[in-house]
Amino acid sequence: MIEYLIGVDGGGSGTRVRLARPDGKLLAEGSGGPSGLLHGIQNAWKSVEEASALAFAAAELAIPPRAAVAIGLGLAGVHNPQWADNFIGANPGYAAVALETDAYTTVLGAHAGKPGAIIALGTGSVGEILCADGSRREVGGWGFPAGDEAGGAWIGLRAVNHIQQVVDGRVPGGAFADAIIAACGGTRDRIQVWLANASQTGYAQLARLVLQHASEDGTARAILLEAGRQVALIAHALDPAGTLPIALCGGLGEPMRPYLPPALLARVVAPHGDSADGALRLIQQKLKE
Repeated sequence: MIEYLIGVDGGGSGTRVRLARPDGKLLAEGSGGPSGLLHGIQNAWKSVEEASALAFAAAELAIPPRAAVAIGLGLAGVHNPQWADNFIGANPGYAAVALETDAYTTVLGAHAGKPGAIIALGTGSVGEILCADGSRREVGGWGFPAGDEAGGAWIGLRAVNHIQQVVDGRVPGGAFADAIIAACGGTRDRIQVWLANASQTGYAQLARLVLQHASEDGTARAILLEAGRQVALIAHALDPAGTLPIALCGGLGEPMRPYLPPALLARVVAPHGDSADGALRLIQQKLKE
């Protein structure tokens, strides 16, 4: 008998879970490390279970047997069918598992299961639309560094490119460049070491410094304005006619609003819920089926 539902939003920077009763009553939340499938199948399950354990603790509940739990997940990396199959195959014993892309669970959560579009801006970026006829389509989400325009890692990569030129003396620096340089080690040699070990998550962590300095630094502002232009391109590709509402989601969704073209900003609505909410809807749908 299923006693609990867990909805999971898992990406390259971290994992958030929402714990609920089968009737949908929310109980608690938890968070953990990255669970995007790029980080490995076992690592993904480990992060999911650690976050779930924290949710049960927050609800002051003992962790039940996995057979009493059904879990819905929206994870980065599900586009790789081998990774997705391996993840399902590594199910440690949950009664039911529903796995989808984090983009799809985000659109389910943002529009409460109704037609609409989302552009999720976090470590990476992706757009998804759920049409009135039930069809869906994704734009972007090709992955860092080749894609994920306007995501945190994409923004951070451009900041690092800037400091390379500053350190070389090719362009002038300033407080923005100094902050990025310090975050990457402080000297040319240490920056080289940082680059050799930098992950998508590491680049994404620099995005907050770009946001902090954008009001005073032209280079930081230009990076974010270009990110806003990329968001507009994703929106147009999703819904050229502009007939459905668009929600900005993810950790960078709200901070990026000042850098969006006005025409796009006029179409943006507040999300009803998030990817973890969508993951709960996903597992509820699977159980009904």
